[in-house]
Amino acid sequence: MKKGVYGPLFLLISLLGLMIDGGFCQDDAAVYIVTLKQAPAVHYFGENGEMKLSGSRRANHGGFGSLDTSKPSNASRAGGNYSTFVIRFQNSLLRRTLRGENYLKLYSYHYLINGFAVFITPQQADKLSKRREVANVVLDFSVRVATTHTPEFLGLPQGAWLQEGGPEYAGKGIVIGVIDTGIDPTHPSFLDVLSGTDYPVPAHYSGVCEVANDFPSGSCNRKLIGARHFAESAITRGIFNASRDHASPFDGSGHGTHTTSIAAGNHGVPVNVSGHHFGNASGMAPHAHIAVYKALYKTFGGFAADVVAAIDQAAQDGVDIISLSITPNRVPPGLAVYFNPLDMALLSAVKAGIFVVQAAGNTGPSPKSMYSFSPWIFSVGASAHDRVYRNFIVLGNNATISGFGLAPGTDGEWMYTLITAAHAARNDSERDNDLYLGECQDPSPLNRDLVNGSILICSYSIRYLLGLSSVKQALETAKNLSAAGILFYMDALILQFQLNPTPMDIPGLIIPSPIDSKAILQYYNASLVRDGASNAIVKFGGIARIFGGLEANYSNSAPKVMYYSARGPDPVDSSVANADIMKPNLIAPGNYIWGAWSSLGTDSAEFQGESFAMISGTSMAAPHVAGLVALIKQKFPSFSPSAIASALSTTATLYDKQGGPIMSERAYSDPDSFESPATPFDMGSGFVNATAALDPGLIFDAGYDDFVSFLCGIDGSASVVLNYTGSNCGPSFTMTGADLNLPSITVAVLNRSRTITRIVTNIAGDEAYRVSFSAPFAVSLSVAPTQFSIAKGATQSLTVSLTATMNSSSPSFGRIGLYGSSGHTAMIPLSVIEKIASNLTATS
Repeated sequence: MKKGVYGPLFLLISLLGLMIDGGFCQDDAAVYIVTLKQAPAVHYFGENGEMKLSGSRRANHGGFGSLDTSKPSNASRAGGNYSTFVIRFQNSLLRRTLRGENYLKLYSYHYLINGFAVFITPQQADKLSKRREVANVVLDFSVRVATTHTPEFLGLPQGAWLQEGGPEYAGKGIVIGVIDTGIDPTHPSFLDVLSGTDYPVPAHYSGVCEVANDFPSGSCNRKLIGARHFAESAITRGIFNASRDHASPFDGSGHGTHTTSIAAGNHGVPVNVSGHHFGNASGMAPHAHIAVYKALYKTFGGFAADVVAAIDQAAQDGVDIISLSITPNRVPPGLAVYFNPLDMALLSAVKAGIFVVQAAGNTGPSPKSMYSFSPWIFSVGASAHDRVYRNFIVLGNNATISGFGLAPGTDGEWMYTLITAAHAARNDSERDNDLYLGECQDPSPLNRDLVNGSILICSYSIRYLLGLSSVKQALETAKNLSAAGILFYMDALILQFQLNPTPMDIPGLIIPSPIDSKAILQYYNASLVRDGASNAIVKFGGIARIFGGLEANYSNSAPKVMYYSARGPDPVDSSVANADIMKPNLIAPGNYIWGAWSSLGTDSAEFQGESFAMISGTSMAAPHVAGLVALIKQKFPSFSPSAIASALSTTATLYDKQGGPIMSERAYSDPDSFESPATPFDMGSGFVNATAALDPGLIFDAGYDDFVSFLCGIDGSASVVLNYTGSNCGPSFTMTGADLNLPSITVAVLNRSRTITRIVTNIAGDEAYRVSFSAPFAVSLSVAPTQFSIAKGATQSLTVSLTATMNSSSPSFGRIGLYGSSGHTAMIPLSVIEKIASNLTATS
């Protein structure tokens, strides 16, 4: 890690202010991402895979503060001479094009893409777009953020970890680059104290550790080997607050600390929350190294210009894996969803041998809700795993109602009186805000004598979701009044909001269902005894007992696709057209995941001040896969990103713990009541199987040139491909997504018949395989050969013939299975959306 010069935040803000005062900041000025036609540094490789140009690299730092170099720097990954030339050329272009005008260049991109982010007016953007050196000018766009038991659920202790020598060696030598909201470097999940284990910083990594007041020198170590932050696009918009958003790699949200610990947090870290112990945590690759690139923030999310800068720097630093728990806020406009600066930078990352894993998005369960698009990106959906924390309350009428709450139960087996906050109000208290009173945020208006020893009933309203009220404050109210417990009922205006189990240090729970909440209130009101003349309450007759939710339950069927997990099919563009690409690639645990939490994390109010948090989303699923990829890369260091994706995909599990098909939740409201078997558009190839992925037998490989050919096959794409990649398409490119050598086959439109080829490579010993298959509805299917023998290192071509047997516009699914004599199995999901057997109109 290298030392740099100080670059205080106030200097950049002052510079921006001067340019605004000088008349530059017009109302229509914005951040644009400009890419140039000249190739970036990563495209300049020699025959042996080394950069043609050599020399020391001068990093273009995207954050603020000094760079800590207390550890020796490693060899540069990029040619410093060429990178310097690219940056100078960019600066010269800006000066020549915008001569005499004001502008603010935010970033130079030179490793994965050749371009820059700049704050200019639309008129200036138009000038740049007309330059022959310029490929594309794109308006910057926003992005958003999309454990203790999951290692056991994934079979790591007796499977993949065992094969690597145990958790103390799992992921050794691999660097995972996490692009998120930063990290809390003081958390025990990221310390490098490993007794008796060699743990050097990998020689191929050359990143730095940024220094700031809240990220002091020494924050990095042999575990956390790099940390930066990127925020220039946010600063130009005037929405970045250096103290609130932390102008450093420090995580003020909690999200980044959480996802990073899932991927590569240390093994055996105690999870103690709200005075309760919930086991010991471990990342998927506990011996891997971590490099953090902060480009997202709690208060405003993030912007593509900052994220692309983070990706470009991570690749140049030498990370092996990029983990992205973020997605764009919209489907990219234009010719195809793949042609945007983010996905194009990630394509170059794949060219550099970096595996890219991205959260699919939390926009399900509707079809075509995917926000991770490109075939070179490994998109991960979210599943439940087999651990759940259930809490129950039993009412005096013997009704048992479930809820959420990591809390103890009420003492003994007897029942306790129920009382709402509204009915517990003192007669002399002011009732100006009944909503606030009902949320139990202040004990002063409540009668201690009435609440003492009772279960206090509070409203969980929209104010909790907005952060205006909190469970912690309600707990303080209940404790201040000596309540026996606390019960939150869901406001009718909140429809089935995804709640995480909330830690409580007294008996309590939250009822997530408005229907169940209504039933509790009906029982409570019916049990009140009132004076016949005055209608005043003379007795609170409702009683209840809270069972508690500290003990995990492992008996439910799992995995299953969560309702919020984004679904395929993959879109071609922002219209209704479907792509010949299967998304997501697979599913991984994403629901109710324990992970490290920042000491100042505010993203989840319920866990504020705690060292661990339990949250849900595809953001949690993606780092599970990132960590598992580290295990595969450790065993197979020469595997290409596509080979790793193949190993994960062909070995994925298709069944739940009980042997039935993996189910998929189909509704946002009451999702458990609306489930059906998952399709490849719900779960991709299936549920990740880490141990099997370490011994896949056969792999489907594809490279950068294949992906470029795929892009060339898109109608009208030649000029766009040339601009982004420097590759000439030529007149004869007809490749579609179905022709890519992927471990899946997706056909958006089957017009009568089609033949598709796949090539497998055997990385195991000599083996004989038999082929079986099941055809999608309204499709006739054949695969040749139906059996073959293949030597170690050899390849085998498979010909898949599909014919539409009737007109149909409804997606249908099949599967091809390759079964080896030595126990290897490769499963290939097959999806056909529209079938055209004749010229008649297709039906559903």
